[in-house]
Amino acid sequence: MSPDHEVIISGAGPAGVAAAVALAVREPSLAGRILVLDKARFPREKPCGGGLTGHARAALDALGLAVRVPHVPCAEGRIVYRGSSRDVRLGRPVDIVRRREFDADLVAQARARGLSIVEGEGLAAFSVDAGARMVRVETTAGRRLAARVLVGADGAGSRVRRALAGERRPPLRLFQAEVPMPRAARGALRVGEGGLCPPEPVAGGAGPCEGPGRMTYDFSPMDDGLRGYVWLFPVAGDRVNVGAMHYPSRALSGAAIERLLRASLARHGVALPDGARGWPAWRYEARAPIAGPHVLCVGDAAGIDALTGEGIAVGLEHGPLAAAAVCAALGSGDFRFAGYARAVRRAVVGRELALDGRLAAMLYAPRAFRVWLSLILCDRRMQELYAARVSGSEVLADRKGALLAALARHMLAAPRRMCETAA
Repeated sequence: MSPDHEVIISGAGPAGVAAAVALAVREPSLAGRILVLDKARFPREKPCGGGLTGHARAALDALGLAVRVPHVPCAEGRIVYRGSSRDVRLGRPVDIVRRREFDADLVAQARARGLSIVEGEGLAAFSVDAGARMVRVETTAGRRLAARVLVGADGAGSRVRRALAGERRPPLRLFQAEVPMPRAARGALRVGEGGLCPPEPVAGGAGPCEGPGRMTYDFSPMDDGLRGYVWLFPVAGDRVNVGAMHYPSRALSGAAIERLLRASLARHGVALPDGARGWPAWRYEARAPIAGPHVLCVGDAAGIDALTGEGIAVGLEHGPLAAAAVCAALGSGDFRFAGYARAVRRAVVGRELALDGRLAAMLYAPRAFRVWLSLILCDRRMQELYAARVSGSEVLADRKGALLAALARHMLAAPRRMCETAA
């Protein structure tokens, strides 16, 4: 018996689209044998900071995908802790998009390539039929399908991930909302007029944008129990994408995180009238199972960045890795995917995620966070390295010598710097 499809992808967000497009690029004959399912209908709301870093842009370029939606290019980031702040220039702007618009347009671009994407129908259940060498899928619409491979791109609540790994350690907690930009906040979130946006959309390239802008990362709420940061990112139409990320080194309720977010925004002159939407997100863990016979995970289902909470670039970079593994399996007939997790670990995205996991454990430690915050605020070389990483020109995981040098300088100056940070 032949399966209905060679590949079924559960989820049509950036990771699912990236996997589908990468498969079609590697093996054009597969395009008509790939089915992408998503329980939502696009455009759909997706809580997220919406930042397209240099790595995200490079991944889009490699797949031939364009940013055709309104966006604000931010060529500067501001790091805030209590009364201290540092502005850091980026070699390449981070483009802030609305996920509702961005994800829907990626789906449109994938469809234009002949890929089949079904909305309003998600993955309800699946089972691996080892004898038939395929995976059997039941959808939320009651359809029963079969494929050689199932790709789990269905986010933090991924059924595929749960089947492979069960429940992992406590997740990151994120809260996000979009609010009008108060006049008082425009000076902090806008940095001048023009200069970064083309007057008209570029064919096959950037869409309409506003700019330039400045991203703000406020670590002040860590004094009150948050183990993470509050963000304020300008979005098109004079509005602000705001949110908070909390690392689970300290137990904190959703209501407490939202209270800290609201109080922090108030210090920036921004109100949160209708509350924020919260969701869990799983940290990438290098040794966690992300593949099994006939199935593998990408994007949020495989784990996001524990330090920053970034997921868009991670999903876009996972897509081609999954495509390479799937094409190899279809060619060899070996669907165990025994080497997929190792391929992710060795790739740039895996190395960067592993490094950020270690940095997150240090920065968001229950008691010693001020030591590492002072490094972020006071060491210009560390700021430059991370800015280059965000811009996409640096792989921080390959600069361990520079990182160790920054740490050594920091420890020598720690008593003075901690006094400055606490001032």
